[in-house]
Amino acid sequence: MSRIHTLSRITRQKVAHTGHRGHATTVSQALQQQRITREDIREIYHSPLLDLVFRAASTHRQHHDPSKIQLCTLMNIKSGGCTEDCSYCSQSSRYKTETKASPLLSVEPVLEAARKAKENGSTRFCMGAAWRDLHGRKSGFERILKMVAEIRSMGMEVCTTLGMLSPEQARRLKEAGLTAYNHNLDTSREFYPSVITTRSYDDRLSTIEAVRDAGISVCSGGILGLGETDEDRIGLIWEVASLPEHPESFPVNALVPIEGTPLAQNEPLKLPTMLRTIATARIALPGTIIRLAAGRQTFSEAEQAMCFLAGANAVFTGERMLTTPCSGWDQDKSMMERWGLEGMASFESKMVQAKEVHGQKDQVCEA
Repeated sequence: MSRIHTLSRITRQKVAHTGHRGHATTVSQALQQQRITREDIREIYHSPLLDLVFRAASTHRQHHDPSKIQLCTLMNIKSGGCTEDCSYCSQSSRYKTETKASPLLSVEPVLEAARKAKENGSTRFCMGAAWRDLHGRKSGFERILKMVAEIRSMGMEVCTTLGMLSPEQARRLKEAGLTAYNHNLDTSREFYPSVITTRSYDDRLSTIEAVRDAGISVCSGGILGLGETDEDRIGLIWEVASLPEHPESFPVNALVPIEGTPLAQNEPLKLPTMLRTIATARIALPGTIIRLAAGRQTFSEAEQAMCFLAGANAVFTGERMLTTPCSGWDQDKSMMERWGLEGMASFESKMVQAKEVHGQKDQVCEA
C-alpha cells in the first residue's frame, strides 16, 4: 500500500471517530498531523485522470454535501493604478491595458451591489482593491471597514482582497465582521519570481499569517496557465497544504489573457490540467472549499460539471469579476438546476463556523 493511501485511511479513521460527517476542521487537522509531503501530492497528481477524479469525488462526498455550491460575487471597489508588476494583471500601472485607474468607491454603491447579489442568491460578497498594501490609506481603510460591517449586517459572508496586511489591519477587519481574506500564492515558490518581482512569496505568507492569527478565514489559491509546469501546480498545492491550518477556501483560476499584459499570448488552459489540479487539491485539502474562479466561462457547462464532480464546490457569479467576464446569476442557477445542485447558505462551511465561534468567544473574554 502506498504512503498516500495509508494517509487517507488514517484520516478517514480519525474523521469517523468524531461521529460527524463533514467536520472540516477535524478533517484538515487529521491530514496535517500526517504531514503530507510534496511527493505524496505528486503521486496523487500524476495518477490516471479518471481514477484521480473518482478518488477526489469520493473524498468530496466524505466531507461535503456534493449537492451544495457556494455562490460568491466579487466587486472591484478600486480598479487600476497598482504599483505591482503581476504579469497576468491588467490593473498594474506598468502595462498599457484598457483598465484605467479609478478611486475607491463610496459606501452606498457597494452596499447596493451587495443587496443585489444577495437577492440573486449569492451568500458571500467579495471586494477587491488594486493596491499593493494599505500604507497611507487611512481614510480609505475606514471606508472599507464600514462596507464590511454593513454587508455583514445583511447576513452575508464578507471577503476582501486589499493587498498586504499588517497584523493590526487584519485585527480591525476581523472586528468589523470580515469573514475571509483572499491572498493567493498564485503558483509554486520556484516559479513565482517569473510572474511577480515586486512582492516576495514570503510577503504573501506573512499576510496569510496575519489573517489567520486575527481569526479570519484564509482564502488562498492560485492561477493556472501562467506558463507553469505540472511540478509548479504540485508545489502550489503542497505550499497551501503545508500551512499551519488548511485555508477555508482554495480558488482555482484559469488565466484570462489580457491584451497589454506580458501573458497576453499564453495558450488557453486545457480541461485535464484544471481537473487534475482541482482533484488533487480536493484530496490534499479535504475540508477546504475549492472555488472555480476566473476563467470558468471558458469551459463548457459539461466541463464545469466535471470540475464539480472532481471536488469544486464554489463559484463566482454575477455581472463581472475584477477585470474579467463572469457567468451571470440566471445562467448559473439554470445550470445548477440541470445538474441537481443548489446554493450553499451563508456560514454553512464548517471551517467558517469554527472561526466565527472562536471569534465570538474571544469577544466575550475581552468584555
